[in-house]
Amino acid sequence: METIKIAKWNVYDQSCPTRLALDRIADKWTVLIVGRLATGTKRFGELRRDITGISPKVLTQKLRELERDGIITRKIYASVPPKVEYNLTPLGKTLISLLNSIRVWAESHIESMLEAQAEYDQRPQEYQLD
Repeated sequence: METIKIAKWNVYDQSCPTRLALDRIADKWTVLIVGRLATGTKRFGELRRDITGISPKVLTQKLRELERDGIITRKIYASVPPKVEYNLTPLGKTLISLLNSIRVWAESHIESMLEAQAEYDQRPQEYQLD
């Protein structure tokens, strides 16, 4: 007799904690941070320079969230000035291929999306009502 395995988690259920994972990996800053850390260890200043448009406050917040989720590690060196380095954990490394594919898709399809948005925005208002 065949055994049917019932999934423990259901991302389509609003109370399922897997939605937290989706929130994290669907975040644009997560995609960019993981992408940069995929190449190796980075310091805060390097990440800030590499990821233009992110404020120091938001970068700090996102790095803390990723550390809490087990995606990255933070190593603090007792030096003056203090030195902090960030790396992907083994769990974080599982995201590299997935998030790289999302980045490539975005870069490959942005022109089509911009064209579609321009066409949509040119429609008469009555066609945009739901």
